[in-house]
Amino acid sequence: MARYQVTLAYDGTGFLGFQRQGEVRTVQLEVEKALRELGWQQDTLLAAGRTDTGVHASGQVIAFDLDWGHDPQALCRALNAKLPKDVAARAASTARDDFHPRYDARSRTYQYHIFCEALRDPLRERYAWRVWPEVDLNRLQAAADLLIGTHDFAAFGTPPRTGGSTVRRVFQADWVRQPGGLLFEIRANAFLYHMVRRTVFLLVQAGGGRLSLENLGQAVTQAQPQTPGLAPAQGLVLTRVEYDTKQDDWIA
Repeated sequence: MARYQVTLAYDGTGFLGFQRQGEVRTVQLEVEKALRELGWQQDTLLAAGRTDTGVHASGQVIAFDLDWGHDPQALCRALNAKLPKDVAARAASTARDDFHPRYDARSRTYQYHIFCEALRDPLRERYAWRVWPEVDLNRLQAAADLLIGTHDFAAFGTPPRTGGSTVRRVFQADWVRQPGGLLFEIRANAFLYHMVRRTVFLLVQAGGGRLSLENLGQAVTQAQPQTPGLAPAQGLVLTRVEYDTKQDDWIA
């Protein structure tokens, strides 16, 4: 019996989020079904985060104990043979017996995609937020710069547990122009519930001139509430979870 660490990618469109909720279709439910076909006998797997309904991932991390007589690469292949087409095991390794993908994480990185067009584009809108009127990239970045550092982000989300801390440390918050749209990347030690979608909504408000940088700064430094709203789920991707532990036997 060993503990395994697996990186998952999934298209969140057809899931009611990551976390198991009875028999409704979630990522966790599908992965646990696949694991049971490989002899897994635990009640629940461990995960780095619980993505919302419609949110995607290329770097979600899970862990579980399994009596597996082959190498981690074979485990990846076996899982992928059992998983539906919108979920895939992308990397696998053995881990410490007490490894926890959530509590051992040093940082998490999310990306959010937007594009600015007046007319609907159903194919692009599956994975991005269509924003109109157009937003200003320089103003978006000026707003994002206000997020850097350790702050009380109570105006941006709620803690996973009632009464938990709303203080988080943001290491990176960058907007870049890409072919066909704009990409926002944010990395922090941890995130509040809905924090990234709430952050993107407020940044877009600022980028369109509907929210002043002064008011956004007050939301960051003073936890002052602002206009309610969330960016749509489909533009969001959990791309990376970082750990201190060395990953010698990961596969690409």
